[in-house]
Amino acid sequence: MKKIVISEFMDPTAVNGLKDDFTVVYDPGLVDQPDLLLAEIETADAIIVRNRTQVRGDLLSCAKNLKAVGRLGVGLDNIDLDACKARQIEVFPAYGTNGAAVAEYVIASIFILFRKAYQSTLEMAEGQWPRTALMGNETAGKVLGLIGFGAIARETCTRAKAMGMAVIAHNPSLPPDHPAWQEAPSTEFEELLETSDVVSLHVPLTDKTRHLIDARAIARMKKGALLINTARGGVVDENALIAAMESGHIGGAAMDVFENEPLDAEMGQRYKGLSNLLLTPHIAGVTIESNIRTSAVTADNVRNALAR
Repeated sequence: MKKIVISEFMDPTAVNGLKDDFTVVYDPGLVDQPDLLLAEIETADAIIVRNRTQVRGDLLSCAKNLKAVGRLGVGLDNIDLDACKARQIEVFPAYGTNGAAVAEYVIASIFILFRKAYQSTLEMAEGQWPRTALMGNETAGKVLGLIGFGAIARETCTRAKAMGMAVIAHNPSLPPDHPAWQEAPSTEFEELLETSDVVSLHVPLTDKTRHLIDARAIARMKKGALLINTARGGVVDENALIAAMESGHIGGAAMDVFENEPLDAEMGQRYKGLSNLLLTPHIAGVTIESNIRTSAVTADNVRNALAR
């Protein structure tokens, strides 16, 4: 019986469905136990991962029988695609399964960061009444700039426009005649930074996008603008972001992804004390509903690949 290793969390129904046809090693802790993971992968025909398991180097060298990689999500920067292609290992991202979750995360972040009032529970419980200090901004009428205009960004666009926001987007790889541009005007990168009240990132991590939002880019953003990153941590120079928040140039930020995950002690300490900041552990695309969809699609992709 063919073997599937699942090294990160997956919906139990999808896992149990795979057990009907395959030997399944399901242990979300394997991502933090490299020796055990390498031992299991030696005899595996497929592996299912999220974003933390590095499908490259030693893992691929050990995986002599590997035929398929199921990705519980859409980002592929943790997978050596060239090495997989050279060995005819198929890679299956779960496109179209978590767009609503990410879009809702972005919209929720905009509300929280603009209004500020949603972070007053502790003060209220202590008997304070910080009414003036919590006078925030409305979302309606603000400009949302989307860097990257793929499926998730377009779902975000739809929701933002329903809230009364104006939406502009930058995506040089999207053809000028693509129907998506009917939803938001194509805007040059610098112009988007200069005119947006909120900048939301929706690009993969590549050599071209690494530190795309650096000190220079941040300096071009409007004073008081918000930055939201649900894409990949390396797209933002975190040191530059922290400096801009300390100076007051950036009015708020929501960071769901980081260059190093989990945060190390030094970077965690640097984030402490910043106001109007949301830090979450790479969960923008993970809801109960999206996890079910993502897991089901990934299980089907791997099952079909191993059946060929």
